[in-house]
Amino acid sequence: MTDLEQNRERLIEKAGFSSIPVICGPTASGKTGLSIRVAKETSGQICCCDSMQIYTHLSIGTAKPTEEEQAEVPHHLIDLVEPDVPFHVASYLDAAYAKIEELLSQGVLPVFCGGTGQYVSALQKGISFVAAPVDHDLEEKYWEEFRRNGITQIYEKLKAIDPAAIEKIHPNNTKRVIHTLALCESLGKTTEEIHRSSLETGPRFPFTLFCISWPREELYQRVNLRVDQMMEDGLLDEAKWLYDQHYETSVTALQAIGYKEFFPYFEGKCELSESVEFLKQHTRNYAKRQLTWFRHMDDIHWIPFDMLKDFTVKSFI
Repeated sequence: MTDLEQNRERLIEKAGFSSIPVICGPTASGKTGLSIRVAKETSGQICCCDSMQIYTHLSIGTAKPTEEEQAEVPHHLIDLVEPDVPFHVASYLDAAYAKIEELLSQGVLPVFCGGTGQYVSALQKGISFVAAPVDHDLEEKYWEEFRRNGITQIYEKLKAIDPAAIEKIHPNNTKRVIHTLALCESLGKTTEEIHRSSLETGPRFPFTLFCISWPREELYQRVNLRVDQMMEDGLLDEAKWLYDQHYETSVTALQAIGYKEFFPYFEGKCELSESVEFLKQHTRNYAKRQLTWFRHMDDIHWIPFDMLKDFTVKSFI
């Protein structure tokens, strides 16, 4: 019996279900509300699957569940580290698997919810990062080079050793360019070779994925309204707090949509209204990228927005 089969049996025995539900989809699609309903339906607890909600202090801009929502159902895997602490997919998987084990030991079903495609894919496919250590000194060397000379030469180095990688990585995605180059040089492999190696162990637990689908224009309108609500809730003060920490430019939290758009305003380079419009545009673009990611994933159940009210998860898991 494989580890996956053994864990499926444990899941059935402990929580009464044959797989762990994952509620995913683009930002502003209604994931939090649906995950709370699913958790209540299954007597489960929610595990967040979001690469920015793991940071303390950053709540409004990352759309963390509110105190009221967290009072309805216990939430986990949020507020794990300070904004300047490095946290990668491997870090998330370690925390996620530990939380799954903890909840199952209590007979509780974990219900995952989030829009970070890398996290969702890593869980579903059982991607292992044990064999893919990054030389952090090398990574920091490239950050120093970036601060001196920009990203162009670094991007060309990545192109030379892994031409296929740059087809998926835009040169403006500085963090990913630098991390990918350092990873490839650390292991002496291309990203495709690393990816194949990472899948050898297979998924650790059975997951069933659900993605909320909205017409594009309606989703964009929801994004715009959410940004307006965030501004009313105090997003500007939260962004100013992050700006005032004067973190190194390599800190991931500084690249988060919802914060970096206000930095030019704090520096007197643009009007507040311009920053808000940039935030809406960047969030809409991000929602589009999320949809593209999830549409390329296998074995995902799409839930039309107009069927959300009547959706029930029990027949799937």
